[in-house]
Amino acid sequence: MEELIKAAQAARGMAYAPYSRFQVGAAVLGESGRIYSGCNIENASYGLSNCAERTAIFKAISEGEKKLIALAVVADTPRPTAPCGACRQVMIEFGINQVILCNSKGEQHVVAMNELLPLSFNKNDLTGAGIF
Repeated sequence: MEELIKAAQAARGMAYAPYSRFQVGAAVLGESGRIYSGCNIENASYGLSNCAERTAIFKAISEGEKKLIALAVVADTPRPTAPCGACRQVMIEFGINQVILCNSKGEQHVVAMNELLPLSFNKNDLTGAGIF
């Protein structure tokens, strides 16, 4: 998983964070073995900003990767940083099971997705609505 963490660290350097100055990098591992990275991208209209985790995931999906295995996220924080709720929901959608939380000091904490988002809402919850 060191390669995944290094990709997240490199992506952090590409962050566009002129408002918060909070740079985040993420990298996701696809079932194919390919790694996709992303950074946070802010906007003056804050609600239009995108987190690093979703940038990496959306890049992977848009390039044809449909099954994602693990994700690493890195920020310059006192303790390893964790994804926001929106990112956690997107991670559930694409089956990410292992999440590596990191900070720029090299500290790491590995968690399972069900620890980050217990009792998650997913496609199985839509079957009763007649959608699937």
